[in-house]
Amino acid sequence: MSETEQGPKEATVQPLLRVAALQQRIGRRVVLKDVSFEVFPGERFGIFGLAGSGKTALIHILAGVDRFTSGSVEILGHDIGKTEKFKQYTGLVTQERSLFQDLTAGENLDFIAALKNAGREAIPPLVERLALEDYLKTPVSRLEAGVYQRLSLACALLNEPRLLLADELITGFDLDSRRLILDELAGYLERGGTCVWSFSSMEFAGLMSRVGWLENGELTVYSPQAVWEKWNELERSSARRSGEAHA
Repeated sequence: MSETEQGPKEATVQPLLRVAALQQRIGRRVVLKDVSFEVFPGERFGIFGLAGSGKTALIHILAGVDRFTSGSVEILGHDIGKTEKFKQYTGLVTQERSLFQDLTAGENLDFIAALKNAGREAIPPLVERLALEDYLKTPVSRLEAGVYQRLSLACALLNEPRLLLADELITGFDLDSRRLILDELAGYLERGGTCVWSFSSMEFAGLMSRVGWLENGELTVYSPQAVWEKWNELERSSARRSGEAHA
């Protein structure tokens, strides 16, 4: 393992998430190929990839939404292929609109709190921090994208998960929603949470502890500085090829 791939230096720290030789095939297409990495408590681990790289497939596997072809995934020591106990320790924010569309924002919070066996006392602080007070009686189908994502994050955090899984957590939202989401995520990490966040915009790389670059089904882990260097080199190479093509 290279220096850019190292996790926390403390040898006694055990990974919260361990992925080993993970493979995912859909028909004849290999979506994920021998993906292996570990995430340690308190990390904000990024998964970077362009459209179609397999980010969503990986997040869905980690959340137990989709099955995988081979390999192993452990969350807090639970093999997710053999038990669903890990789900009580996780929260998920999907890229798709996965809340209950026929319910209001407030009804979603109440219903999902019940599903997660979380007390209703968890709802008011999240509503306040994510500025959802004015939307509780609004059907989620009518919420703007930024407000919807704030609600999705609130629902994911109702059970105070040890691990938050987020697929494209911020994509083209209004500035207020972006700020509120990032502030809530920072508070979650300060309270001892761990996050795996997939993204396709390099602007978020600097927010991560480490970044897994997903390409052609393979994942390589870098430090934020190293992943920026790789991205800049790709941009320089692209510019050179473009210049040569127009010469």
